[in-house]
Amino acid sequence: RRRPAATGSVALVGGGPGDTGLITVRGRRLLGQADVVVADRLGPRELLNELAPDVRVIEVGKTPGHHPVPQAEINRILVDEALQGHRVVRLKGGDPYVLGRGGEEAEYCRQHGVEVEVVSGVTSAISVPAAAGIPVTHRGLAKGFSVVTGHEELSEVPARADHTIVLLMGVGQLRESASALGEAGLPAGTPVGIVENGYLPDQRVTIGTLGSIADQAEAAGVANPAVIVIGDVVRVSPFAPSHFKTADYSTTTPNKPRVLTS
Repeated sequence: RRRPAATGSVALVGGGPGDTGLITVRGRRLLGQADVVVADRLGPRELLNELAPDVRVIEVGKTPGHHPVPQAEINRILVDEALQGHRVVRLKGGDPYVLGRGGEEAEYCRQHGVEVEVVSGVTSAISVPAAAGIPVTHRGLAKGFSVVTGHEELSEVPARADHTIVLLMGVGQLRESASALGEAGLPAGTPVGIVENGYLPDQRVTIGTLGSIADQAEAAGVANPAVIVIGDVVRVSPFAPSHFKTADYSTTTPNKPRVLTS
């Protein structure tokens, strides 16, 4: 670590989906130079154990329906710490600019005269499906994809199995989301995959269809963090059964993910 700087700064660092090998080189370098780390619940938590003893870690993690540190308070913490001359790293899971409110934090910092750097991360929207062998696009199956949260209105998303839909933070409203997509015209037999704890030792993959997945998820106790993939690309997964053509089957598969090491 360098010694304290004359002026403080903020770096919004995307840490990826959780495996420590998926943070960027730039992100890890900034983390090693930090005086203060403002940490989310998700992301590469093990890296916090490698920080120097004098680095302060401020926990601001959120869980569904429980936000002990409101976003406005997080913004204030970043600016206050930087104005005291500290190098602040806001360590976030995934990518700060993909449904991570990083844009709000960067804007607040700039409005208060604080230098801010954004370090893109490996977004869970793409990497977690990949951990289960599911590409979000695939020649002959899907040319595009949409990333939304399960809390958003889905009526404007293309309701076609050849357009992949990736739902983040969507487990709690999975039944409602599946119903909304069905009403929009997406067939009940459309493949759906849910990947829990992507790239971590307890990763688990649940494969079903739009018509069956809510019941399967409830029976299996599926919980966040999880990424839900809807569309024909799910057929490519090695965990999808070979007879994956109808909605009359169910499978939940724990598996050891490929762990990337630095």
